[in-house]
Amino acid sequence: MDAIVGRKCVMIVAGEASGDQHGAKLVREMRRTDPDIFFCGIGGKDLAAAGVRILVDAATLTVVGITEVISKLPVIYHSMAVAKKLLQSLKPDLLILIDFPDFNLRVAEAAKNQGIRVLYYISPQIWAWRRGRVKKIGKLVDHMAVILPFEADFYEAHDIPVTFVGHPLLDDNTDQEENNLVAGSEAQSVIGLLPGSREVEIRRLLPVMLDAADSIRKRDPRLRFIVSIAPTVDSDMLDAIASGRKPDSSVSFTTEPVSRVFSRCRIVVAASGTVTLQAAISGTPMVIIYKVSPISFWLARVLVRVDHIGLINLIAGRRLVPELVQHQVSAEAITEQVFNLLGDQTNLAQLREDLMAAKKVLGGSGASKRVAEIALSML
Repeated sequence: MDAIVGRKCVMIVAGEASGDQHGAKLVREMRRTDPDIFFCGIGGKDLAAAGVRILVDAATLTVVGITEVISKLPVIYHSMAVAKKLLQSLKPDLLILIDFPDFNLRVAEAAKNQGIRVLYYISPQIWAWRRGRVKKIGKLVDHMAVILPFEADFYEAHDIPVTFVGHPLLDDNTDQEENNLVAGSEAQSVIGLLPGSREVEIRRLLPVMLDAADSIRKRDPRLRFIVSIAPTVDSDMLDAIASGRKPDSSVSFTTEPVSRVFSRCRIVVAASGTVTLQAAISGTPMVIIYKVSPISFWLARVLVRVDHIGLINLIAGRRLVPELVQHQVSAEAITEQVFNLLGDQTNLAQLREDLMAAKKVLGGSGASKRVAEIALSML
């Protein structure tokens, strides 16, 4: 890496698809001010497209659930070794960590030992579980840039430097108004199915979503379905899930941006995660579903200290949208919740208004620019 001599150097680690997207926006904002900064680290296609030299593909690290991580341990340990070696040899001017706490806090420790400053963007959900990690963060992280308003209060209470920057999803929604879901005849009859972006999520949730689609159609044959699939998802896996099912013209698959899916749907059934917040920002009513391995779920029940799974429900401080968790996830339960939403137009309209009100709590657009300003000041 001789080409970086005399240039500022930033190492960035984003272990998941959403972190890769948000990290890419951050890198582009930093380069607007200083185009000569050299970026390298762990990430995916979005960070690579933003000009980051990727040393480990984040797609090899992604897992859902506590026990599911076991199968990934060899590649995780290898990636950790690569990250630590890079810190030691390159000695970057700044390390930016994005979410992905179990991995990133170990990288932060290695950086601290090298005297490298650490900016943590998008906080681990320590306010939900394993709160003891806040002490570790206080020792290892120089500044927290958080995207949920109540997170700033949490870190301030522990005397950790923190800035609430707003949610980066709003950077893509500057001019977006509430979806006119009651206006088109298509949206009146379309339900979105969002099984997540990770293979393990899709294998668990897509079959039950398709079963629910069959059940829903039996009650109302006019309804149709759009299944939103990330472009990176293995088509062979999808074929395996669909095999043995009768061809159904009422169900279509798409890899178009999820924001377009929202504009075409009356409501969506979504895997718990960032996509539910995207739906809320667009004003799209939803049913949230969440399912992991039995052991992971048991451990989560012991460790997690929040009343809701869905981010939008956490932000609102109450259950705005229905949640189905673990054993509750079934075709019958999804069908019931869908018709509960569709059956009361007054409540559905109120829910859209409530979602848009909750969106305002997230602040306005410009999160990536605000984080970039913090990062540049740390350089």
